Amino acid sequence: MAAAKYGLGRILPGSSILFLCDMQESFRHRIVYFSQVISVAARMLKVARLLEMPAVLTEQYPQGLGPTVPELGAQGLRPLAKTSFSMVPAVRHELEAQPQLRSVLLCGLETQACILNTALDLLDMGLQVHVVADACSSRSQVDRLVALARMRQSGAFLSTSEGLILQLVGDSTHPCFKEIQKIIKEPVPDTGLLGFFQGQNLLYP
Repeated sequence: MAAAKYGLGRILPGSSILFLCDMQESFRHRIVYFSQVISVAARMLKVARLLEMPAVLTEQYPQGLGPTVPELGAQGLRPLAKTSFSMVPAVRHELEAQPQLRSVLLCGLETQACILNTALDLLDMGLQVHVVADACSSRSQVDRLVALARMRQSGAFLSTSEGLILQLVGDSTHPCFKEIQKIIKEPVPDTGLLGFFQGQNLLYP
Protein backbone atom coordinates (compact mmCIF):
# COMPACT_ATOMS: atom_id res chain seq x y z
CA MET A 1 0.00 0.00 0.00
CA ALA A 2 2.80 2.44 0.90
CA ALA A 3 4.57 1.79 -2.39
CA ALA A 4 1.37 2.46 -4.32
CA LYS A 5 0.79 5.70 -2.42
CA TYR A 6 4.25 7.06 -3.17
CA GLY A 7 4.08 5.78 -6.72
CA LEU A 8 1.30 8.29 -7.27
CA GLY A 9 3.69 11.07 -6.37
CA ARG A 10 2.34 11.77 -2.89
CA ILE A 11 4.56 14.08 -0.88
CA LEU A 12 4.71 14.66 2.87
CA PRO A 13 6.90 17.19 4.70
CA GLY A 14 8.40 14.51 6.95
CA SER A 15 9.75 12.49 4.02
CA SER A 16 10.62 15.30 1.60
CA ILE A 17 13.52 17.68 1.03
CA LEU A 18 13.85 20.87 -1.03
CA PHE A 19 16.82 21.17 -3.39
CA LEU A 20 17.85 24.70 -4.45
CA CYS A 21 20.29 24.48 -7.33
CA ASP A 22 22.83 27.13 -8.35
CA MET A 23 20.77 30.33 -8.25
CA GLN A 24 23.84 32.56 -8.49
CA GLU A 25 24.73 36.11 -9.45
CA SER A 26 26.47 35.19 -12.69
CA PHE A 27 23.21 33.83 -14.11
CA ARG A 28 21.20 36.98 -13.36
CA HIS A 29 21.40 38.42 -16.88
CA ARG A 30 21.74 35.14 -18.75
CA ILE A 31 18.73 33.08 -17.68
CA VAL A 32 15.32 33.76 -19.18
CA TYR A 33 12.82 34.99 -16.54
CA PHE A 34 15.54 34.80 -13.88
CA SER A 35 13.89 37.11 -11.32
CA GLN A 36 10.52 35.38 -11.58
CA VAL A 37 12.07 31.92 -11.14
CA ILE A 38 13.99 33.12 -8.07
CA SER A 39 10.78 34.56 -6.63
CA VAL A 40 8.99 31.21 -7.00
CA ALA A 41 11.92 29.31 -5.48
CA ALA A 42 11.89 31.76 -2.56
CA ARG A 43 8.24 30.90 -1.94
CA MET A 44 9.11 27.22 -1.86
CA LEU A 45 11.86 27.88 0.68
CA LYS A 46 9.53 29.93 2.93
CA VAL A 47 7.00 27.08 2.94
CA ALA A 48 9.70 24.47 3.61
CA ARG A 49 10.82 26.44 6.63
CA LEU A 50 7.28 26.81 7.95
CA LEU A 51 6.75 23.06 7.60
CA GLU A 52 10.17 22.26 9.10
CA MET A 53 11.13 20.49 5.90
CA PRO A 54 14.88 20.34 5.21
CA ALA A 55 16.41 22.29 2.35
CA VAL A 56 19.84 22.16 0.72
CA LEU A 57 21.53 24.78 -1.43
CA THR A 58 24.31 24.34 -3.97
CA GLU A 59 26.51 26.74 -5.90
CA GLN A 60 28.25 25.78 -9.12
CA TYR A 61 31.93 26.85 -9.06
CA PRO A 62 31.16 29.86 -6.81
CA GLN A 63 34.61 31.43 -7.21
CA GLY A 64 33.77 31.91 -10.88
CA LEU A 65 29.97 32.17 -10.93
CA GLY A 66 29.48 34.12 -7.73
CA PRO A 67 27.30 33.62 -4.64
CA THR A 68 23.62 32.78 -4.36
CA VAL A 69 21.44 35.82 -5.05
CA PRO A 70 20.15 37.44 -1.84
CA GLU A 71 16.53 37.62 -2.97
CA LEU A 72 16.25 33.83 -2.72
CA GLY A 73 16.15 34.36 1.05
CA ALA A 74 18.50 31.46 1.70
CA GLN A 75 20.33 33.12 4.57
CA GLY A 76 21.03 30.48 7.18
CA LEU A 77 21.56 27.74 4.61
CA ARG A 78 25.18 26.74 4.09
CA PRO A 79 25.81 26.66 0.33
CA LEU A 80 27.58 23.53 -0.86
CA ALA A 81 30.10 24.22 -3.62
CA LYS A 82 30.21 21.84 -6.57
CA THR A 83 31.68 21.40 -10.03
CA SER A 84 29.57 18.39 -11.01
CA PHE A 85 26.49 18.92 -13.15
CA SER A 86 24.53 17.02 -10.50
CA MET A 87 23.85 18.19 -6.98
CA VAL A 88 24.04 14.64 -5.64
CA PRO A 89 27.81 14.35 -5.01
CA ALA A 90 27.76 17.61 -3.02
CA VAL A 91 24.66 16.75 -0.97
CA ARG A 92 25.18 13.01 -0.50
CA HIS A 93 25.90 13.42 3.22
CA GLU A 94 22.59 15.26 3.72
CA LEU A 95 20.74 12.52 1.84
CA GLU A 96 22.36 9.73 3.83
CA ALA A 97 21.50 11.50 7.10
CA GLN A 98 17.76 11.20 6.34
CA PRO A 99 16.80 7.54 5.95
CA GLN A 100 13.10 8.44 5.92
CA LEU A 101 13.53 10.47 2.72
CA ARG A 102 11.30 9.56 -0.22
CA SER A 103 10.77 12.73 -2.24
CA VAL A 104 12.95 15.56 -3.52
CA LEU A 105 11.47 18.88 -4.70
CA LEU A 106 13.86 20.38 -7.22
CA CYS A 107 14.26 24.07 -8.13
CA GLY A 108 17.00 25.96 -9.90
CA LEU A 109 19.32 26.39 -12.85
CA GLU A 110 19.92 25.30 -15.53
CA THR A 111 17.17 22.89 -16.45
CA GLN A 112 19.09 20.99 -19.14
CA ALA A 113 22.27 20.81 -17.07
CA CYS A 114 22.24 20.58 -13.29
CA ILE A 115 18.50 20.06 -12.85
CA LEU A 116 18.38 17.21 -15.37
CA ASN A 117 21.52 15.49 -14.08
CA THR A 118 20.41 15.85 -10.46
CA ALA A 119 17.01 14.40 -11.28
CA LEU A 120 18.51 11.39 -13.05
CA ASP A 121 20.91 10.68 -10.17
CA LEU A 122 18.10 10.91 -7.61
CA LEU A 123 15.85 8.64 -9.64
CA ASP A 124 18.71 6.18 -9.94
CA MET A 125 18.88 6.17 -6.12
CA GLY A 126 15.20 5.20 -5.93
CA LEU A 127 13.96 8.62 -4.78
CA GLN A 128 10.94 10.39 -6.21
CA VAL A 129 11.72 13.65 -7.97
CA HIS A 130 9.25 16.52 -8.18
CA VAL A 131 10.49 19.19 -10.56
CA VAL A 132 9.06 22.61 -9.68
CA ALA A 133 8.51 23.63 -13.29
CA ASP A 134 7.87 27.31 -12.56
CA ALA A 135 11.09 27.48 -10.50
CA CYS A 136 13.44 26.09 -13.16
CA SER A 137 14.80 27.88 -16.19
CA SER A 138 17.66 28.01 -18.71
CA ARG A 139 19.35 30.39 -21.11
CA SER A 140 17.47 28.64 -23.92
CA GLN A 141 13.81 27.77 -23.58
CA VAL A 142 14.24 24.99 -26.14
CA ASP A 143 16.76 23.40 -23.78
CA ARG A 144 14.38 23.93 -20.85
CA LEU A 145 11.38 22.40 -22.57
CA VAL A 146 13.20 19.35 -23.87
CA ALA A 147 14.88 18.79 -20.49
CA LEU A 148 11.51 18.83 -18.73
CA ALA A 149 10.23 16.26 -21.20
CA ARG A 150 13.37 14.16 -20.71
CA MET A 151 12.90 14.13 -16.94
CA ARG A 152 9.27 13.17 -17.27
CA GLN A 153 10.22 10.30 -19.59
CA SER A 154 12.62 9.08 -16.91
CA GLY A 155 9.99 9.09 -14.17
CA ALA A 156 10.16 12.53 -12.57
CA PHE A 157 6.95 14.38 -11.69
CA LEU A 158 6.43 17.87 -13.15
CA SER A 159 4.36 20.24 -11.07
CA THR A 160 3.90 23.89 -10.16
CA SER A 161 4.99 25.48 -6.91
CA GLU A 162 1.45 26.03 -5.70
CA GLY A 163 0.40 22.48 -6.54
CA LEU A 164 3.30 21.10 -4.50
CA ILE A 165 2.73 23.53 -1.62
CA LEU A 166 -0.91 22.50 -1.30
CA GLN A 167 0.09 18.83 -1.41
CA LEU A 168 2.54 19.40 1.42
CA VAL A 169 -0.04 21.20 3.57
CA GLY A 170 -2.79 18.72 2.77
CA ASP A 171 -5.62 20.38 4.72
CA SER A 172 -6.85 23.89 5.37
CA THR A 173 -6.92 23.03 9.09
CA HIS A 174 -3.14 22.57 9.10
CA PRO A 175 -1.64 24.78 11.83
CA CYS A 176 0.61 26.52 9.28
CA PHE A 177 -2.07 27.03 6.66
CA LYS A 178 -2.83 30.66 7.50
CA GLU A 179 0.81 31.63 7.10
CA ILE A 180 1.15 29.59 3.91
CA GLN A 181 -2.06 31.08 2.55
CA LYS A 182 -0.43 34.50 2.81
CA ILE A 183 2.50 33.22 0.75
CA ILE A 184 0.35 31.78 -2.06
CA LYS A 185 -2.43 34.39 -1.94
CA GLU A 186 -0.84 36.31 -4.79
CA PRO A 187 -0.34 34.27 -7.96
CA VAL A 188 3.25 33.50 -8.85
CA PRO A 189 4.82 36.14 -11.10
CA ASP A 190 4.09 35.54 -14.76
CA THR A 191 7.20 33.84 -16.06
CA GLY A 192 5.96 33.63 -19.62
CA LEU A 193 7.17 30.03 -19.56
CA LEU A 194 3.72 28.61 -20.26
CA GLY A 195 3.79 30.12 -23.72
CA PHE A 196 6.54 27.72 -24.66
CA PHE A 197 4.21 24.78 -23.99
CA GLN A 198 1.50 25.99 -26.33
CA GLY A 199 1.41 23.99 -29.51
CA GLN A 200 3.99 21.56 -28.14
CA ASN A 201 3.44 17.93 -27.27
CA LEU A 202 6.84 17.27 -25.70
CA LEU A 203 5.42 17.14 -22.19
CA TYR A 204 2.84 14.51 -23.02
CA PRO A 205 3.07 10.88 -24.07
